[in-house]
Amino acid sequence: MKKTPDTPPRRRGRPSQEAGNLRDRLLDSAVGLFGEHGVAGTPLNRIARDAGATPALMHYYFGNKDKLLEAIVEERILSLMAPTADIILNADPERPARAVIRDLTRHLIVTVDSAPWLPPLWIKEIISLEGRLRPLLMRRNVPGLFRRLGEIVARGQARGELNPDLEPRLFPISLIGLTMFTLAARPIWSQLPDHGDIDTDDLINHVLALLDRGLGGPP
Repeated sequence: MKKTPDTPPRRRGRPSQEAGNLRDRLLDSAVGLFGEHGVAGTPLNRIARDAGATPALMHYYFGNKDKLLEAIVEERILSLMAPTADIILNADPERPARAVIRDLTRHLIVTVDSAPWLPPLWIKEIISLEGRLRPLLMRRNVPGLFRRLGEIVARGQARGELNPDLEPRLFPISLIGLTMFTLAARPIWSQLPDHGDIDTDDLINHVLALLDRGLGGPP
């Protein structure tokens, strides 16, 4: 094509401006396909096709699958969960532990429910023994976040606010089971008879009711 005075110069080796939010589309396609087929079962060219891009552009933005996984952890999982993590990290030590846990639970369910790609991705690539995302999250001090939540529970126990039989170190695991696993199984249980009308508010109330029983003070 002959260049006219009105044709902007094209920088060699770089995508055109029309690419726009292509990088975000590639990340969105990646988390969806990884949640459905797993990281090992999803080649990069399939992600590119799903996002309407070429393998060359996929390589331009991410280079290889390891760098793509790093971007998913930073730009999708951690950025999404940052406000929820702040509830734990910035919890007022003088505030009742029960109130902190209720706020955390409500915010966690709403956040995860807003990202339907996250629960299946969590099951396949974080909980699974072969999960590729788990080591990346561990290096970003997710265990430290769990430890802080356990400290909130322990503080509530010391004040007589929470059930002394709770194991603080296991509480974060129990909370994930009540939230992430429940939402991951939603496509299954929502198809059961008389379950189709259960919405996010119902789930929040249900989980909080279970926690309130378990967090109740000594009899």
